Amino acid sequence: MLRAQPYRRTSRRASRELAIGWGEAERAPSREMVRIGDKVLFPLAIALALLGIVMVYSASAVLAAERYGTQYHFLARQAIWATLALAVMLVAMRVDYHFYQHPRIVALLLVGTLLLLGAVFFSPAVNGAHRWIRWGALSFQPSELARFALIVFLAAHLDRRIPAGIKRFELTFLPCALVAGAMVVLILFEPDLGMALSLGLVLLVMFFIVGVPFRHQVVLGVGALPVLAWLITHVNWRWERILAYFDPWQDPRGSGFQAIQSLIALGSGGGTGVGFAQGKQKLFFLPEPHTDFIFAHIGEELGLVGTGLVVLAFGIFLWRGMRIAWHAPDTFGMLLGSGIVVTIVMQALSHMSVAVGLFPVKGTPLPLISYGGSSLVITMAEIGVLLNIAQQARSDDV
Repeated sequence: MLRAQPYRRTSRRASRELAIGWGEAERAPSREMVRIGDKVLFPLAIALALLGIVMVYSASAVLAAERYGTQYHFLARQAIWATLALAVMLVAMRVDYHFYQHPRIVALLLVGTLLLLGAVFFSPAVNGAHRWIRWGALSFQPSELARFALIVFLAAHLDRRIPAGIKRFELTFLPCALVAGAMVVLILFEPDLGMALSLGLVLLVMFFIVGVPFRHQVVLGVGALPVLAWLITHVNWRWERILAYFDPWQDPRGSGFQAIQSLIALGSGGGTGVGFAQGKQKLFFLPEPHTDFIFAHIGEELGLVGTGLVVLAFGIFLWRGMRIAWHAPDTFGMLLGSGIVVTIVMQALSHMSVAVGLFPVKGTPLPLISYGGSSLVITMAEIGVLLNIAQQARSDDV
């Protein structure tokens, strides 16, 4: 179980000062504080985003030329989103992370997120799903914001419950489960089972970190498992994906097509790949090579070396991120940092597991690399918050 070293609660006076503005509070970091993780996480995030721009172009050039008449359609959009995401990350790095601890900010994030999750149902459906809010050529996926909002709420609420009320069902477990449940229900109606499951896992991980009684977590699992089983078995295309997961070759042109093409792409790449922009699976064989299966595309063109480096990069991200959370100045920082790291790494692991056939097919983008503005901007913003926590970790905690 992760524990911050040492636990130092934010004073009420500091909280009031943070609520007034971004001015320096008495507990603001001094010049003696070191930037734990900045020298690793910052360039790592930039490198992954740049890799994403390059590989999105390679994977989407033919598709873009076919659909939009120019091979640079997705490249230009991803480059614009990456520039915006970098700016957002730099701003997030400058905002004291205790700003998100203020009750008004937490409430604003929760209410705004729930309203946005409801607003998606007033936007046109895409492939039968209401997951995006669209303004002309622009689109935004509120479920990406929901993860960050839930992490902020859980970190702030659980921090207030430590140590006296952490074991009280009505003060700790129930409020957290209700807030997470409201988001999960709205996302399930989009429908997006994968994102709903990720929010549930975030809740369980945060409970585990602070030591919420295991019996309370069992209550959550017992209640969720029957619902999950029903959602899978009573939706034809979900059940078909489960069957295809065990044997995709039973229906190679139907439910097993995506999994088979992903494995073919990875196998074709071998050790060093077929070469940049030389992949064949992106020629309308591998579905969504620039989003849901970009890891398989990397494997085809850059081989085991390329995919190994991507896995290593997220391994380093996990190590440095959890190190930052461990050395956070207080419990809120530890919980906030841990939640951010776990969600990003968990999403990356899910994407890569689908590509290699360890998980059933699910449309999950690879953080920082897959095409998509919402995911990229929110992820970079979260990394900015994590870097701010690192900036405030004291040298004697290292």
